[in-house]
Amino acid sequence: MADLATIPALQSLLANVSVKKRFEDMLGKKSAGFMSSIMTITNGNQQLQQCDAKTILSAASIAATLDLPINPNLGFAAIVPYGKDATFQMMYKGYVQLAMRTAQYEALNCAEVYEGELVSRNRVTGQIVFDYDKKASDKIIGYCAYLKMVNGFEKYLYMTYEEVEKHAKKYSQTYKSSKDFVRNKSKWTTDFDAMALKTVLKLLISKWGIMSIDMQTAVLADQAVVRENVSGEPEFDYADNNTIDIEKVQVDSPTEDEFQEYLRQEALKEGAKS
Repeated sequence: MADLATIPALQSLLANVSVKKRFEDMLGKKSAGFMSSIMTITNGNQQLQQCDAKTILSAASIAATLDLPINPNLGFAAIVPYGKDATFQMMYKGYVQLAMRTAQYEALNCAEVYEGELVSRNRVTGQIVFDYDKKASDKIIGYCAYLKMVNGFEKYLYMTYEEVEKHAKKYSQTYKSSKDFVRNKSKWTTDFDAMALKTVLKLLISKWGIMSIDMQTAVLADQAVVRENVSGEPEFDYADNNTIDIEKVQVDSPTEDEFQEYLRQEALKEGAKS
């Protein structure tokens, strides 16, 4: 049964002058439509109606900070219930959107790989060769993400179906649960392919891509209950995760400034050779 207090509590929060100003500061003229979408999504999801209204608002605030729509049908970001709390969840189109905003990517994509399509996989260079004409069946054997930077650097990440499933069971409490009624609520159960595509893309970007401020926020907030500390700053509670995946916070991933410095050093090296 839905918690009847959630809807009026959320309406009250959204009517607060300081909350309205906060969204206006983040989204400008788009703020009214975005705030309306928060209520629309909550009204249409009985599980969300059982969540703490403050966590719904906090999750929506992260999406607003990143300027991503929260309609899950659009595939950018979503507010997902986890017990009595709402979690913020990135979707793979959201990662693509944030990456493209850096203007450092020439191409970025992810796709399912079907039986027969994988020709070769070089673990040293990371190069993967596919032949889509050799598709033998509709059985998905893995998932692949690809990026190419404007300077020509490119990288693939391929994970077999089994590798992705192992990853999901390692980091999702609900998906690895022995109880069917718990496991069946997991996004990994209800939409495995979408979660798998997001996973390979996120891991590829976090390891080899540009970690802009927005991208760092997205990676940290993904699948977390968002709460505010005494200073009003967001804190992330990874309720459905065993631990924070180290691949979520790639401290050795280059910032945009570091990447530009890398390009400069490479150009100097090339100039010295000539």
